[in-house]
Amino acid sequence: MIGNDVIDIIQSRHESNWQRKGFIQKLFTANEQLMISNAPDPEIMVWLFWSMKEAAYKIYNRQTKRREYIPKKLLCSVVSQDNDYIIGKVNCAQNIYHTKTILSQESIHTLAVNYLDDLKNVIEIENKGIFKDNNGIPYLYNFLSNTFQDVSISHHGRFEKVVTLDI
Repeated sequence: MIGNDVIDIIQSRHESNWQRKGFIQKLFTANEQLMISNAPDPEIMVWLFWSMKEAAYKIYNRQTKRREYIPKKLLCSVVSQDNDYIIGKVNCAQNIYHTKTILSQESIHTLAVNYLDDLKNVIEIENKGIFKDNNGIPYLYNFLSNTFQDVSISHHGRFEKVVTLDI
């Protein structure tokens, strides 16, 4: 399964005051709050964690078919980081979702999968031939094989990302 989230950093600065009273406490666990406050750039850490939660939630929602507002039940951790991307994990209801986040000056884009090795198989596709089921979950229909494939769609501000697993 696949999930993704993209954040337009400039748009987020206009839409949301993450420093307002109660914002951090409402969305993030005590451990996440500590990592945010100790980060060299707390703003980026806020949106990194939010993006990880959103991407993982899309898989959780696909698995459970339940729409819930559960940001504090999605527990984020950073596994490794280099100049190109951040590898993380999100735990939720005894599920572990593996994430890869690409940071740029303008955006934060997180991919989430069930299995760590699947991060190597994520591809970006065009937003064509996609339909949503009764729960609003998107699929790509392949006319040649008459099959459906999981996709994840995210858009924010100037960015749209549509991803699937290249199986």
